Amino acid sequence: MSPLPSTVPGIVRTRVRAALRRPDRTPRTTPLTPEETERRALLLRLISLLLQYPDADLAAARPVLTASVEALPPSPAAEHLAEFTVWFAGQETDALERHYVERFDLCRRSGLHLTYYLHGDTRRRGMALLTLAQRYRAAGWDTDGGELPDHLPVVLEFAALAGPGRGEAPLRQHRRGIELIHRALTDAGSPYRHVLAALIALLPPPTGADLRAVAELAAEGPPNEDVGLDPYGTYGAGEFAPPGAFVPPDQAPPALVPPSAAHRQEDR
Repeated sequence: MSPLPSTVPGIVRTRVRAALRRPDRTPRTTPLTPEETERRALLLRLISLLLQYPDADLAAARPVLTASVEALPPSPAAEHLAEFTVWFAGQETDALERHYVERFDLCRRSGLHLTYYLHGDTRRRGMALLTLAQRYRAAGWDTDGGELPDHLPVVLEFAALAGPGRGEAPLRQHRRGIELIHRALTDAGSPYRHVLAALIALLPPPTGADLRAVAELAAEGPPNEDVGLDPYGTYGAGEFAPPGAFVPPDQAPPALVPPSAAHRQEDR
């Protein structure tokens, strides 16, 4: 990958270069050429960046992100990202922030915390978060602790770092949740649907069972547990609990703190 130009804002240089410096200790099982692997990792990193909260620094990096997308070799994923960056580049920062909060922090069916869609507000979610954190540490990667380990941009960065085999395993495991997020964004007419579509284009095609499970999840919501979940709060029947309201169960380690999205909402 060619060096990042000096005009790239510091936040992007830090996020991308730090990722590139981390060793890839996960053996790859997918028969990709080095060029294909590098190209795939770049796509995953771009998707991760575009799904992060569009603060002033990330908004300032839009020209470089747009140019990076335009330089991608033709592919379905690149086409979807190009569709998104046209909108992304033309919005005011305040409008971007509002749209992001509305779609990902406040909308129950398009939050970016993947274990919620698989486990809902049950004790299994705490264990799933712990398992993800352990997977990252085993690969020699430490997150900065700013988000839960199931936050989609975090999962995407790990996939880019660790490679198409074990690195992308969490994405494949949570494919149904990713499909549901894409469906919710599409129903809402959000341009972020293009970013999710780019990710889906990199994943194996959904099976019939996947599609049936997504339809059921959209209709009924994730699993729920009535006993011992007072810290999670009370929500209406059949509603999705906002991801920002999640409090890990007792067995989760102290490092798994609520997502920074909740703090953004308090600050607004």
